[in-house]
Amino acid sequence: MQQDTWPRIAVMGAGAVGCYFGGMLARAGAPVTLIGRRLHVEAMTRNGLCLESIHFQQQIPVSAFTDAQPACEAEVVLLCVKTLDTEEAAKALAPHLASGAVVVSLQNGVDNVERIRSVAKIEAIPAVVYVAAEMTAPGCVKHTGSGHLIIGDLSASDGKEKSLRPRLEALAGRFARAGVPCRVSENIEADLWTKLIMNCAYNAVSALSRARYAGMVSNPWARAVMRQVIEETVAVARAADVRLPDIDMVEAGWRLAETMPGAISSTAQDLARGKRTEIDSLNGYVARRGAELGVETPVNRTLHALVKLLEEGA
Repeated sequence: MQQDTWPRIAVMGAGAVGCYFGGMLARAGAPVTLIGRRLHVEAMTRNGLCLESIHFQQQIPVSAFTDAQPACEAEVVLLCVKTLDTEEAAKALAPHLASGAVVVSLQNGVDNVERIRSVAKIEAIPAVVYVAAEMTAPGCVKHTGSGHLIIGDLSASDGKEKSLRPRLEALAGRFARAGVPCRVSENIEADLWTKLIMNCAYNAVSALSRARYAGMVSNPWARAVMRQVIEETVAVARAADVRLPDIDMVEAGWRLAETMPGAISSTAQDLARGKRTEIDSLNGYVARRGAELGVETPVNRTLHALVKLLEEGA
């Protein structure tokens, strides 16, 4: 990929995250194809993607489809589907993936790359996503905070990490050129777990309380629950030999609300729309991994159970 040209980009999963990052890239001039659900595709085909950012509001021309076949010419594929759809999306993408194409997993959770590899033999690049965005209508995404990425390579053997570094740096430069801050991590596993810690602290509590992030952090009872979730998840990560950064994760949790005070979690958005959530890959994952490692996670287990109860009712 030459520095002065854009690669062809496909976004698999044109929800809030996919539409925000795909929209930013398209706005900067990249040829972007969005692959999503029929209502969104029809709206974007008629009117373009409506991107309401905290910095601007714009109708952005994009190509939009409901199946993976148009991804066949893409040089970069952003996989933005919910974690419960990871395997299905990877298998749908695999027959159409061009040789040499880069697949980036812009998903919650810590095990998507492994799951993509296991079902489709695709070596994806993991990305940590920090953005507050929600779909407000078909083909319309509202951005309310943050909007940056961390990418990296989970492999640290056989010199692969070193050889992949220039490609990661080039990819990060593409995002930065589109107004999306992106850095290449030296320890992406730790960054994925750091994001998981934040997701576990915020998503379920936001969904159960219907509160936005600033309101949760300002409430002493909610803060106490969130603190326990963070401490449990940190304990599981350490038991799994994850080299977490040497920072106070509880304080980092409070700071997240400062950057996205008006955010409402994706879990809350899913429940409000009567959709299945990603809770099995968040608090549920921590509870399962904790059980495997002999680490007690009572608050994570409780939040997982309560969200599952609401999910079944919806």
